[in-house]
Parts: sequence; structure tokens; C-alpha cells
Amino acid sequence: YPCDCVGANRPRNDDCEKTYSKGMEVRCSSLLQLKFVFGSCALQALDLVDQHSVTCLTAPSGRKAFQVTGGSGRLYTCFLSCHYCPCPAFAYSVLRRNDGLVCKHILAVYLSQAMAATQQESVSDQQMSLLLSGTMDP
Repeated sequence: YPCDCVGANRPRNDDCEKTYSKGMEVRCSSLLQLKFVFGSCALQALDLVDQHSVTCLTAPSGRKAFQVTGGSGRLYTCFLSCHYCPCPAFAYSVLRRNDGLVCKHILAVYLSQAMAATQQESVSDQQMSLLLSGTMDP
């Protein structure tokens, strides 16, 4: 994974994109940095990126949401604007116990964006409204 840039809370996309676009090889230091900052979810997030599990849903209004297919096959709708994922790990480890900065799904979104590996899908404004209100199944 050609990503040699990790911030305190998330990967710095501009530096990652520059590194990735140059076609540089994986650096052990990059992987170690990810592991150090994000713990065990770093490798799980990279696995999700490898599996092309991240999709960016974009509406004509400009609203965006991300859907990540988890390891179990379940679809999670993540919102980066409010730093939220509905998965149990986010609720328990991030919010309740304060053990981690992010869950693997949110980290996968940041990494897939930085590596230009995010799948793109257009949805109508009505579909996005339903998704954001929680009345539409992912």
C-alpha cells in the first residue's frame, strides 16, 4: 500500500494521493505507522480496500455517503462529515470504550479515497434523503 502519510485522526489524502500516483511501492514504515496509530483495524481496513468494498454514493445535490461491505458481507453506511459508522465496533470500541480512533469501515473509506480505489455510484436526491434519514435499506 503506497501510503506514507498518516495524521493523528486520519490519513492525509493529499500526500497519499501524490505517493500513490507516483506508483511507489509499499513502504514498511507506512504500514507500521498505520498499525501504530490505528491498531489492528489498520490491516482489516486495508483488506477491505483490497476487496474494493468501499463505494461513494453521490447525489446531484452534492451530498455524499459511503457504503462499506464488511467482512461478514453486511453493508455499513458511513458518514465522514460526522465521523460515524453504524457498526458494533464503532459503537463499542470508539464511542463507549474510547479504545480506538475509528472502526475499520471508516478507515477503509479514508484509505480508499487516498488510494483512488473507491467505487463510485450516483443516486438520486430522493434516494440520498431516504438513506440519510435511515428509512432506506443500504
